[in-house]
Parts: sequence; structure tokens; C-alpha cells
Amino acid sequence: MRDALFIGIDIGTQGTKAVLCDVDGQILETAFVSSKLIYEDAVTVYEDAEDIFSSVLTVIGEVAGRVGEKSKQIRAIGIDAQMAGIMGIKKDFTAATPYDSWLDLRCSKYTELLERTVGEEAIEYSGGQFIHAHAPKILWWKNERPDEYREIEKFVQPNGYVAGRLCGLSSDEAFMDYTFLHFNIFSDNKNCCFREEMLEQFGIAKEKMPKIVSPETVVGEILPEIGARCHLPEGVKVIAGCGDTAASSLGAGITRAGLAYDVAGTASVFACCTDRFVPDTKKKTILFSRSVCEGLYLPLAYISGGGLCLRWYSNLTGQSLDELNCLVDPTVVGDTPIFLPHFSGRTCPLDDQVSGAFLGLNSRMQTGDLYRSILEGIAFEYRSYWDIMHDNGCVTDNTVVRGVGGGAKSAEFSQIKADVLGLTYTVPEKVDSAPVAMALLAAHAIGARTESLQELFEPGESIGYEPNRELAEHYEHRSAEYLHLLDTYGTYAGRDMR
Repeated sequence: MRDALFIGIDIGTQGTKAVLCDVDGQILETAFVSSKLIYEDAVTVYEDAEDIFSSVLTVIGEVAGRVGEKSKQIRAIGIDAQMAGIMGIKKDFTAATPYDSWLDLRCSKYTELLERTVGEEAIEYSGGQFIHAHAPKILWWKNERPDEYREIEKFVQPNGYVAGRLCGLSSDEAFMDYTFLHFNIFSDNKNCCFREEMLEQFGIAKEKMPKIVSPETVVGEILPEIGARCHLPEGVKVIAGCGDTAASSLGAGITRAGLAYDVAGTASVFACCTDRFVPDTKKKTILFSRSVCEGLYLPLAYISGGGLCLRWYSNLTGQSLDELNCLVDPTVVGDTPIFLPHFSGRTCPLDDQVSGAFLGLNSRMQTGDLYRSILEGIAFEYRSYWDIMHDNGCVTDNTVVRGVGGGAKSAEFSQIKADVLGLTYTVPEKVDSAPVAMALLAAHAIGARTESLQELFEPGESIGYEPNRELAEHYEHRSAEYLHLLDTYGTYAGRDMR
């Protein structure tokens, strides 16, 4: 299969991206369609399911159409997607609900209900935390939208929904791969199943839960009519795929215990890789997710709007991120405020009362000072995650961080993260790794690549950023100050202030 081609698709918050790759992961074509996030009010955020499906058809058609006759060599497609949101499908696999985004906060009272009712035992089983993810969203649909809930045959994620539509699956064939399990407090993560007693406790029919599969499971073949529309040959297979963070980590080569990684995207994610399943019942911050690689876990935490903060400031100032980065000298610390990067409330641990804020402003501060404080605020949040992971033995002082996503392209941001964490921070040559990882995973799933996943995803050349030891004391103090101000502000701020 050396001449075979593969498509990897990333259904992200900002848009849907596709890459057409050869069997070695070399990109031949790319395509992108922006997402259409619908904001009805301060807490309601969703996407139309048909828009998501249409965006996937568009990017597949574009990358396949541009290579002409070579499109006949396309053999398989892998899809990853944003993770904490959920949607319902009908019996014929059409959408029963919009995609209830991970940014949507309507389910907050059910998140609180779950925490009061099931407590630490649910964290121990699921590896998750009480955040606005699958379980409270399911309860919201059940209790607040009972008519739509009755129509729901299964709850799925965007990649599962798109795969079902592409392959003409029935609702009985609906699936969720195991990298999503930590976002469902109803799950038993270690045993790859849902806890029937918990579903029964909250009146959720087990039949509404999808089957749980490996990311490499071949779920079907592209329907002939869709293949003809998208310039695909007959028999193109679709694999289950995985969550976007799991895909990014795989592409970055986070395939063995002791590594850490940063997904510097819309949601800024910090995680590590371990072979130990030790859910965070103490700080209730870290989510213990599964790696695509069987037997490994990716404990993680994230800022709902880390990347959003950077785009907001860029739009506000009228300067590009590249221009703003030029205003920052990581080797010199100066007069900067503390920035809280929680535009959608704090997620890990959950605190809806927090909002974004600059604390400690004065009249001497310039555009670059405020921008630097945003970079530092995200890094300080990461430092709090790393400390928890270090305490429970998931990482060590010798840990190396690999950065992927758009934010990793900034040398200034990468250096600040290295300094705040006190760790070597590396950026692989390919920083936008999720869709490429999906293309290669599809190749592996159908036998076109036969080496282990660890060998297949060993990263190539990287740019390295070493921590500046002279700044260690400064950033130790600033990290502690950040956490103190964050805790104080969360107590003081109210939703009515936003």
C-alpha cells in the first residue's frame, strides 16, 4: 500500500480542517472551513449539526478534488473532534439536537447536582471531574427539553456523528471511542463501560449510551453517493477516531510514560502521559483521560478559553499575534499585571464565578505588557496543573514538555512556559498535528503501517526552549501570587458582573 493516500480530519471549535497525506504522513493538500458557533445568550453556545457535517463534506471534497486521478488512491479516513460537548441522534442517525458545545453553561445546575449526589466515587471510576461535560448535559436535555430527549436514540460526539452519516450507520451502530470517557462522569474508565447503577440512579436509559470502541476500529465505508460527491473511490474506510486532545498528543509523540504536552489551541490543554490510573480526588482538578495507545493515560486539565484570550486581545488592539509577540522579551521581566485567562469561568477545578481579568493595572503599562501578562497567566495556570501531576507521581522533575497547536508557533510564548514550569519545552516541526495523526492512525488501522504506534509517532526534529534558571525565583513568586488572586477573585466575582 505504498501508493495509498489517507485523509485526516479535525473537527475543532474554530473550524474543520482536513489533510490529505501519503502513507508516510507527508501532507499533499489541506482544506479548512470555519465553524459557526451560535451564541444565544451569555450561557448558551451550540453548533448546528448539519453545519458540522457539511463542513466535513466540503473539506474532504476539496482535498480529494485537487489531486485529480490520485484521489483513487485514498483508502481510509480518520476523524477527531472537540471533546466535552455532546449531541443526540435519531434512529436514522440524523441529528435530534444541535451540538451542545463544551462552551455552553446551561447545564451548570446539573453539574452541581451530580457533585452533591455522587461525589468522589464517580471521580474514582470515571477519572473525570464535575465540569460542564457529557453527564450534566445529558441531564439538561432530559429535564429541560423532554420532547427532544424522547427523540434521542443515542448521545454521540461530532466525529461519531459525522462517521455515522458518512457510512450510513443506524443508531444501533453509534459509537464513542474510549478517549472521551473521562468527560462522562457516568463512566467506568478503566473497564471501558458505563456504570448502569449510576444511569439508573439519574433515570438515564442505558440504551441511549453508544458502544465504546478503540480509536482504530473500522466503523464502516463511505456511502457511494457521498464518495461520488466528494471525489472518493469506492470502499474508503472510516475509523472511529478520537478526541482532539488525544489526537494532538498522538501526533506529538506522547506515547510513553514520563512525557508532558501542551495543546496551545482555543482550549489551552496541559497534560502528561502515564501508565498509572490515579484519579485526582484531592484537588479535583485533573481529568484522567485515556491515550489512543492502550494501557496509557493522559491526565490533563485545561483553560476553556486560553487561545480565545489571545485572539480577543489581538482583535482589541488591531495587531496580529506575530506583531504582539515582537513586543515581548522573555529574558526581561517587568511591570506586568496578573491576568486571569478564564473567559468562560474556570474549568479545572470548576468555578463559574471566575471571569477573565487583569489585576494590578497601572498607568505605565503598555500594549506589550498586557499581552505578556496574558501569556504568563496561561503559563501560571499550567504550573498549577503540573504541581498536582507531580505530587501524584505522574510526572517528574526530568519531564520534557512538547508543545503543539497554534500557540506553540510563538517562540516568546514557548520560552515563558519553559520558565514558569521550570521544564524543557520543545516544539516538533509539525505543530498542527491532530489531523495528520488521524490520517496516520487510519493507515495503521487498515494495515498500511504495521509498526507500533510508539514507533509510528516518534517525533522528528524539534525546537527546544530551556528554562531560564535566573527567573526561577521570580516565577515561583508570581505563580503563587496568581493562585492567591485567582482564589480570591473567584470568591468575590459574580456572574452578574460579566
